[in-house]
Amino acid sequence: MTVPYRYEVTRTAASLQEQFGDLEPGTETATEVAVAGRVMLRRVQGKLAFATLQDGSGRVQLFAPSATTPGFDDFAGLSIGDWVGVTGEVMTTRRGELSVRVDAWELLAATRRSFPDKWHGLADVDTRYRQRYVDLWVSEGVRETALARARVLSLTRRWLEARAFVEVETPVFHPIPGGAPARPFTTHHHALDLDLSLRVAPELYLKRLVVGGLERVFELARVFRNEGLSTRHNPEFTMLELYQAYADYTDMMVLVEELVAHLATEVCGTTELTYDGRALDLTPPWRRATMLELIEEHTGVWVELATPVDELRRVCESHGVGVEPGWGPGKLVLELYEKTTEAELWGPVFVCDYPQEVSPLARDHRSQPGMVERFEPIVAGRELGNAFSELADPAEQRRRFEEQAEQRAGGGAEAMAVDEDYLRALEYGLPPTGGLGIGMDRLVMLLTGATTIRDVILFPTLRPEQV
Repeated sequence: MTVPYRYEVTRTAASLQEQFGDLEPGTETATEVAVAGRVMLRRVQGKLAFATLQDGSGRVQLFAPSATTPGFDDFAGLSIGDWVGVTGEVMTTRRGELSVRVDAWELLAATRRSFPDKWHGLADVDTRYRQRYVDLWVSEGVRETALARARVLSLTRRWLEARAFVEVETPVFHPIPGGAPARPFTTHHHALDLDLSLRVAPELYLKRLVVGGLERVFELARVFRNEGLSTRHNPEFTMLELYQAYADYTDMMVLVEELVAHLATEVCGTTELTYDGRALDLTPPWRRATMLELIEEHTGVWVELATPVDELRRVCESHGVGVEPGWGPGKLVLELYEKTTEAELWGPVFVCDYPQEVSPLARDHRSQPGMVERFEPIVAGRELGNAFSELADPAEQRRRFEEQAEQRAGGGAEAMAVDEDYLRALEYGLPPTGGLGIGMDRLVMLLTGATTIRDVILFPTLRPEQV
């Protein structure tokens, strides 16, 4: 059988269900359509053959009488997974099943591998992620999650653009890794004989644009971090990063809660969700609480930056938190929070005011020495993002970069380097600015009920396949 180069489709399965779904049994419509998709179920009953055709929108039955179907035996012998195009009349069978009668058909592509049936799907989880091209057809909810992700990204763009944010594109190759504490992937550009890093964050380039007068910018950026795999981590992922001139971190809190509530309403129909079996209300306003307050709530111990380092070490160790030599009070407080408190915050809650020691790009807190104006939105025990009142003082930024460079020289693979061009940009003047990054994969997990990041990334990073 010759496979055609193209096929003219006139209707989708979903449109047929919408228009003709209420037809009485045994109805003929005299409406001829052309549909195409995969054969997902097939049965032959004597001189009749039935098949379920699935396209990108849904499913519809194919009804093939031997008396009028060309090449009936070939049609009846189709394999599960074969692509076909069918032309015929829209009708219902005597049992009331909406169908397209097979008046003409063409094989568009034959499957040469055994195709799992729709009802049993792919049992092996690793195979599901590795063979997403099959998983999308046979596993429940996979296609819906993929479409929900696409919708979240589209809705986010429209929501920001309606608020005068401009979408931009910044470099993926960075001569100096920066913008986040993370180990980068590295590569080499041969023509320039230049070592480069894949970006760990677009932050420093986006703030250069605010210096340049683009007062509200955002990027839905693919970023790369050379880190381990987990239910929340994939080495490449999608981040929304945005910057707003004349704003601070309190403005970013309002933006986050309003954006997430909007996406929940549009995608889920409500801000009152159930995630991993527990109720979760995303309705604004969300709780605001300082990191120190939350540590006390969950450990019963009050700590602060003025607490002697030896006492902070003892508190950490008494709560099973490992410590390393050289950690200052800010790092110890952060470790205590992350190991004892963060996972217990069902939220949503904005965890506010972080130690300066662990926040090299955030502006000093206006009333709490040693702290910065930074928050992380925590939802369902997981960090959803990170936001600052942005540090705009080039001298202070240089001092912090140099501290990071010392850590890097001492073996800190995630520490930042001194970026002279970024410091030069700050010397031209960065206005008061609020900045925000949101992990879009984790946000999609939240809105689709997924409990692993691999379910919301179409092609997650996997170990090499054993062959």
